Amino acid sequence: MPSIRPLDAAFPLERQIALDVSPVILVNVFTLDRSDEQVFLQAWRDDAGFMKQQPGFISTQLHRAIGDSPAYLNYAVWEATSHFRAAFTHPEFRAKLSTYPSSTVASPHLFQKVAVSGICVA
Repeated sequence: MPSIRPLDAAFPLERQIALDVSPVILVNVFTLDRSDEQVFLQAWRDDAGFMKQQPGFISTQLHRAIGDSPAYLNYAVWEATSHFRAAFTHPEFRAKLSTYPSSTVASPHLFQKVAVSGICVA
């Protein structure tokens, strides 16, 4: 089971999923022992497969840090926090968390797009 370390301790994921936001982007940074990478990747594949089947799921992408760092970043897009909340709290997903290596530390946080004039749109 991974340890959870919020990106913002004052506003952890449990508080974020209570808000109604559409769309929403999950950013989750994982750190782990290098020796656990293959187990981590299989656990992530299994739970991403579950999430992909859930209502409101749009897409996901896993990234690995360059070089010797065994850090990963997951970026997932959901139609709304309500969909993410239903999937994240689903008993089947919660059970899948036990397959992650014990060295895994997850830092999930939800975001929404921001418009910056001349640069990006919301």
